[in-house]
Amino acid sequence: MAHSFREEKFIGRIVWIGCVEDRESSIRSMPVTEARVSFGGLEGDSHFGLTRPSCVRVDELYDIGSEIRNTRQISIVSREELKEIAENSGIDEILPAAVGANLVIQGIPNLTLLPPSSRLQAQSGATLVVDAENLPCQLPAREIEARNPGRGRYFKNSAKNRRGVTAWVEREGFLCLGHTIRLFVPSQPQWPGAAECGNA
Repeated sequence: MAHSFREEKFIGRIVWIGCVEDRESSIRSMPVTEARVSFGGLEGDSHFGLTRPSCVRVDELYDIGSEIRNTRQISIVSREELKEIAENSGIDEILPAAVGANLVIQGIPNLTLLPPSSRLQAQSGATLVVDAENLPCQLPAREIEARNPGRGRYFKNSAKNRRGVTAWVEREGFLCLGHTIRLFVPSQPQWPGAAECGNA
């Protein structure tokens, strides 16, 4: 029987969990040792919700502020990619809190480039669906600048294709420090239209 997903050999590990308490005042996330994720997202996080107001990321589709499905419930970054961003920015480290991360995973290469609809499944059974790459913006740059004067301006270029992904919750459960993460990628060929349009 054909399967919709294939399990990859890479096993990730949760090395940091954070909660953004008030995104209106700061993108910074506060570290926690475990978190429950339900269908609205990470409980206690200010991005929690089944829907959200649309923003500039989708302004070619909707008027800004339109109510849309919240597929940006959780921000996931890679420990390895954070290290690369820091090196390319000329600083020792970038703290997960500074980029508003909810989850830092170690051991999955090129996490930012995971295909949309990939599944990240935690030990508890909690399963997150990758929506898309989380494109770099100025909010983390300001946090980095506050800690590393003169270096925040390098963030956007350094974080290109390394900023991580946003995801939404397909199955509820707990995320705990040290727990493993299994990766499932859609069994789907590349869309031929991309080549025909010269976008491959």
